[in-house]
Amino acid sequence: QVLSDVFNAPVYTIDTTNSACLGSAYRAIHGLVAEMNVSLADVVKLAPEPRLAVTPAAGAEELYRPLLKRYAELEQKVIYNPASSC
Repeated sequence: QVLSDVFNAPVYTIDTTNSACLGSAYRAIHGLVAEMNVSLADVVKLAPEPRLAVTPAAGAEELYRPLLKRYAELEQKVIYNPASSC
């Protein structure tokens, strides 16, 4: 639920063990075939059907939007000026 709320997006899962590892494997395959203009959608077309797990809670966007903006600003500060961010 937290991921859905923070990123204001629905979260889907697949009913398989080690689904995070499976997702990483699909991304790796996509990287291997990227030069052949194969889309990620084509790579995962035989994957198990995802199931909607959660949707963002009402009001979560108003809470997290300013925090995400602040996080992005801090991240940019660290990336572009790492010595002064410590």
